Amino acid sequence: MQDNTLFERKILMPKAAFQTADILLPRTEDMSDWSVIACDQFTSEPEYWDRVDARVAGKLSTYHMILPEAYLDRVSPLQMAESANAAMQRCLDANVFEELTNSYVYVERHVTGGVRRGLVGALDLDAYDYSPHSASPVRASERTVADRLPPRMKIRENAPLELPHIMVLMDDPHKTVIEPLHLKTHSLRKLYDFDLMEGGGHITGYQVAGEDAKAVDAALEKLAGNDVQIVIGDGNHSLAAAKELWERIKPNLTPAEAENHPARYALVELNNVYDPAITFEPIHRVVFGVDTEKLLELMEQKLTLPDGREIEYVINGRKAGKMRLRGRSFGGMIELLQSFIEEYAAMVGSGEVDYIHDEESLLKLTEAPDSIGFLLPAMDKSDLFRTVISDGVFPKKSFSIGHARDKRYYLECRKIK
Repeated sequence: MQDNTLFERKILMPKAAFQTADILLPRTEDMSDWSVIACDQFTSEPEYWDRVDARVAGKLSTYHMILPEAYLDRVSPLQMAESANAAMQRCLDANVFEELTNSYVYVERHVTGGVRRGLVGALDLDAYDYSPHSASPVRASERTVADRLPPRMKIRENAPLELPHIMVLMDDPHKTVIEPLHLKTHSLRKLYDFDLMEGGGHITGYQVAGEDAKAVDAALEKLAGNDVQIVIGDGNHSLAAAKELWERIKPNLTPAEAENHPARYALVELNNVYDPAITFEPIHRVVFGVDTEKLLELMEQKLTLPDGREIEYVINGRKAGKMRLRGRSFGGMIELLQSFIEEYAAMVGSGEVDYIHDEESLLKLTEAPDSIGFLLPAMDKSDLFRTVISDGVFPKKSFSIGHARDKRYYLECRKIK
């Protein structure tokens, strides 16, 4: 009788949702002009993008292939998408790219918190589901806003290339996947080494292929049995747009065609949540136009628990007290607070909420009469995956990964047509 144990184990072995890709890099000596920050940064500072626009005019740059959201009130998404797609096609026609087949790119980026290490590769969209209570291997970290998808879908649906600003996180406390590559940089091919524009820090990239890529694959496979393989850190709406477009394409393909169709994958940068340079910055709340005493009294009745998670509240520009809130997880506590604020405002018919990154700014804002601020604690790194597993996605404005200039810059590309 044939022993099927090994066969069954292979069939049941979870598959890693992240893999090598055919990655494109430009043949240019001026990578600083080529690489620009994520399109959803500095949306309230069009002067930032005006400086970028002036700097790269007439030059080879990813700026010409994206849709800066700061300009959405100036130009229609359709016009911007057509312009971006035409710029991509011109680059392809001019043969400006070198293709790194079946490769990863190992990235070392100098950011505010130190040197952040990442790995650029392809994420399988069939393994990703952004719905709030998904059970998929790849999940969103916060709720996806449907209204934010159409502009991103518009620029991708006819695009010959994708340029990722998406950063995704894995739960690798023993640092088995990305960190070993730091010890191999002397033997890896260096692809780029330059300063990013507008204070983005320094970045260096290395090709990971052949046996080095296989070693990464083996480490990823060992993590593939986790409840959640990957959680989206930055760029969730761009990834959700890619997912929606793939779901439109897939029904028209045979299973064989769907297996390796380029639209099934999205190029992303993978980071380890335990990287010391990955920092989670709290996003605080301030509520204007409310009776603060009544609000606090109701909070005490409805939200508190003696061994709950501690937050501070601020009145008249000073820290006035602390409160412990219920919640199965860190994200669950924020969800509870967020829902209470919104429901209270609806009940009393007043109350406007703002979201503040800086503690000093919150203290100043709460000097206004009838206002109260809530200072949220910093999130422990283990709370990210714990919340996604137990409570689904985080509520909006739960945390920020690093500072604005630390966000990913467009650099690598991939063909999606």
